Amino acid sequence: MWLERMIEIFAALEYSEERQITFAVFQSDGPARAWWNMVQRRWEREMVTRTWENFVREFNSKFIPPVVQEKRVEAFIRCRQGAQSVAEYETQFTKLSRYAPVFVGTEPMRIQRFIRGLNVELQESLAAVPATTYGEAVERALRVESAKALVKNFQAKRKVPSGFGRGAVESSAPPPKFGRGMGGPSGCRPPRGGVARGSGFRGAPSGGTTSGRGQGRSEVAGGSSGQACDFCGKSGHPVETCWKKNGRCIRCGSAEHLAAGCPGPKKEGEASGSGNKPKVPARVYSLDQQPVPDPSDIIEGTIP
Repeated sequence: MWLERMIEIFAALEYSEERQITFAVFQSDGPARAWWNMVQRRWEREMVTRTWENFVREFNSKFIPPVVQEKRVEAFIRCRQGAQSVAEYETQFTKLSRYAPVFVGTEPMRIQRFIRGLNVELQESLAAVPATTYGEAVERALRVESAKALVKNFQAKRKVPSGFGRGAVESSAPPPKFGRGMGGPSGCRPPRGGVARGSGFRGAPSGGTTSGRGQGRSEVAGGSSGQACDFCGKSGHPVETCWKKNGRCIRCGSAEHLAAGCPGPKKEGEASGSGNKPKVPARVYSLDQQPVPDPSDIIEGTIP
């Protein structure tokens, strides 16, 4: 932690290597100062260059156990970008490279090791024009990452159609169905039988809601007017005397049978809807097989 703190101070104040060593020695005391005096005399005897890299190597060999240092070196070798951003990868790369100075001894080695840990698509973009400095390599990697993110977002927006969302999904749902005799909203599909046959169109009649099948036929056939029954929808009688509500025959008023099984004769003017239609004898249609004279006349296809 002390060494990392020193490096942060050097980066902020832009110290030279000679001044970095002088400041680090000034911050040391006790056993650390005695250790540095011994190292300094050995450097003078062996004529070792006073560089920050040599100082870090001597510091690691003294104050970091070999087992821990080996693990840090292995972590630096395995350092890859993966799911991290370029900024996060660069921070981890710089932190671990302090424990493996032999792999980043020169600027080209440092650049090569940094680019090798990037993702493949970033390596491909940086391989066209090699970087001359480590800072340039980091800046170009950040720019390429930002450009690829913009392209990815643009392609994702093109795949989603405009207006697609919760409202579009709800609008594509089928309209609600209305039962017989129930009124639907204006402009919606009317219930089956809500418009009298022969009117010439299948939409809702102007002036409000559609009506049920029985009401439409009654109004067309009989031409009656007045308030409609709230139970069966037909006009001409109140809900209290409704034959359908009371379960009585519409012809004779008996509660023992309905109009379909009434033994009595039909009333004059009773016919409505289907009563005006002429009776047609029943027909039976049959299908048989016949040989095809020329198979080339057969037209094949898919009926939409």
